[in-house]
Amino acid sequence: MIYVDELKTPLGLTTACVEDDALTGFWFIGQKYYPAKTGNWIQKPDHPVFTRLKAWLDNYFAGCNPNHDFVLNPQGTAFQKKVWAILLEIPYGKLTTYGAVAGRLAAQKGSASMSAQAVGGAVGHNPVSLLIPCHRVVGADGSLTGYAGGLDKKAALLRLEGSGHLLQSRQKF
Repeated sequence: MIYVDELKTPLGLTTACVEDDALTGFWFIGQKYYPAKTGNWIQKPDHPVFTRLKAWLDNYFAGCNPNHDFVLNPQGTAFQKKVWAILLEIPYGKLTTYGAVAGRLAAQKGSASMSAQAVGGAVGHNPVSLLIPCHRVVGADGSLTGYAGGLDKKAALLRLEGSGHLLQSRQKF
């Protein structure tokens, strides 16, 4: 069974999705790559994962760096999951670039290089926005690029985490 809840955040309404007691999705409503097939989802706002997610969101939007106490299980390709695993390593308040993530993947594979564009595609399709911090990935020149929830939300999240001042610099994690 796939359970769903709609949650309010300071940046707008979101949809959260749980399957097998793991968070499998968290999207801003109407964002790019919002799931199309939701007809079999069951509203269950009192699910324990949603309760813990709401507490996490309250802490996060209060400017804290909360740890989550629930399982993340985003669905994607093996490549996407490798990219998302690297995103989970980006510290709160820090930025990295698509190229740096590509470099880490290349090193893991023992390759000389990896496509930053391919990484960008995987980052953009992250189904667990915020918790897998794709908003912390910026362009090679430090500019805001590609965020499925919208660049206004990406900028707001970076300001909230205190890393907005790092934009246009090349700081990496």
